[in-house]
Amino acid sequence: MKRIALSWSSGKDSAWSLHMLRNTPDIEVVALITTFNREFDRVAMHAVRRRLAEAQANRAGLPLWAVDLPWPCSNDDYQDIMAGVCRRAVAEGIQAIAFGDLFLRDIRAYRERQLQGTGLEPLFPLWDLPTAQLASDMIGGGLRARITCVDPSKLDSSFAGRDFDAAFLRDLPPTADPCGENGEFHSFAYAGPMFSSPIPIETGEVVERDGFVFADLL
Repeated sequence: MKRIALSWSSGKDSAWSLHMLRNTPDIEVVALITTFNREFDRVAMHAVRRRLAEAQANRAGLPLWAVDLPWPCSNDDYQDIMAGVCRRAVAEGIQAIAFGDLFLRDIRAYRERQLQGTGLEPLFPLWDLPTAQLASDMIGGGLRARITCVDPSKLDSSFAGRDFDAAFLRDLPPTADPCGENGEFHSFAYAGPMFSSPIPIETGEVVERDGFVFADLL
């Protein structure tokens, strides 16, 4: 049985990766790894409150390894902090770290370089799956997620705060990837087969900051 830690952004791709890994023979997911912006106490990029990520881990029945990053965080600081996470993983008998990346080869190559020489294998359970079909499978499989962040240069800001559902997919412009893999949007998974019960959430203020539109989940 291969022991796996999953890089956990709190979004739909992480959640669906967990679901797929748990349905893969000879693999045991033993931890979720999430990076937090130390200054704002939120998941990096997705801007989700820490307590909501903790609620996900609780309902997934897994420990959450919270990795606090300074803000701003230099690449050197990030590399040093993540090297410490890798050492912890190896010490705890973890053999691989899984990522929810879909098709961006530069991101995959970066992950592979990051783990090179650590003794940890990189896994990509969703890699190269057609994203239109994947999005449909997620929704059909019971995954429920809410859009927490939109890049308004790629997608209208009105998509922030919406649920990731069939209507959302129908309304996406043809230029947008159905899973937002090109950075069009980020999400928070609040229900699905990977959780023991749904996480109650409300959408609060929607604000524009640093060139992105964020929907605050309460």
